[in-house]
Amino acid sequence: MVPDNYLVVGAGRMGGALLAGWLSDPVSGVIPEHLYIIDPHMGEDAKAAIHAGATEITANHKAMGKVDVVLLAIKPQAFDNIAPVVAANLAEGALVISILAGTTIEALTAAFPNQHVVRAMPNTPAAVGAGMTAFTCSKKVTERQARTAERLLKAGGKVHEVENEHMIDVVTAVSGSGPAYVFHMVEALEAAALEAGLPADIAPEFARQTIVGAGALLGGTQVSASDLRVAVTSPNGTTQAALDVLMPALPALMRETVKAALQRAKELARGG
Repeated sequence: MVPDNYLVVGAGRMGGALLAGWLSDPVSGVIPEHLYIIDPHMGEDAKAAIHAGATEITANHKAMGKVDVVLLAIKPQAFDNIAPVVAANLAEGALVISILAGTTIEALTAAFPNQHVVRAMPNTPAAVGAGMTAFTCSKKVTERQARTAERLLKAGGKVHEVENEHMIDVVTAVSGSGPAYVFHMVEALEAAALEAGLPADIAPEFARQTIVGAGALLGGTQVSASDLRVAVTSPNGTTQAALDVLMPALPALMRETVKAALQRAKELARGG
């Protein structure tokens, strides 16, 4: 069986993370000699791929007609300039996997009318193989192409195919933006630690490792987050006292947080 040919358009943080994952995982099916990269500002992951045998090309290179699968990972503001040029040189029926935030399937299929489009939303933990990605397919995508997209996106961590594009917007608000919510919690916990009297040279480590450790514990078990919370909460103890403050406020705040991100995702999808 002849290996597929792959093209990465934009190998920045997220594109580079997936690219590195492909080349480190034999299950991905990506062979460096069948991999092409378009990026005017090569990052370390792209340079490593080229060193391993991948080829840097331009959008009008003759190899474009041989490409079976494209990962579109450019900045959304570059889409209108780059996508039409790429599309014009791709073979009919090629699979285009877009990880562009706020760029709808409608916009993607308009830019790639002769190709088959998948829209995906990964998150930044994909850079360490611990991401959470959702994807949805346009009507032209074949079952084989859907499974190809799933296999490639798994280079960044866990993957789920969702029913429709609205779910992509929800995922954007939950897991796409979610790492920033956790990072801000670390900031807030560090600030609280400092105010409570923990020295400045160790407060950041205690705040950071608390979140890292809790995440590892959560990821290493099938026990629910609710049950893990109960397990660490002694009746009338210090944790209970803290949760008596946190729990009445946090659920409503998190709902409003996700709602705001979802609203903005919809605005971006409308070109706002």
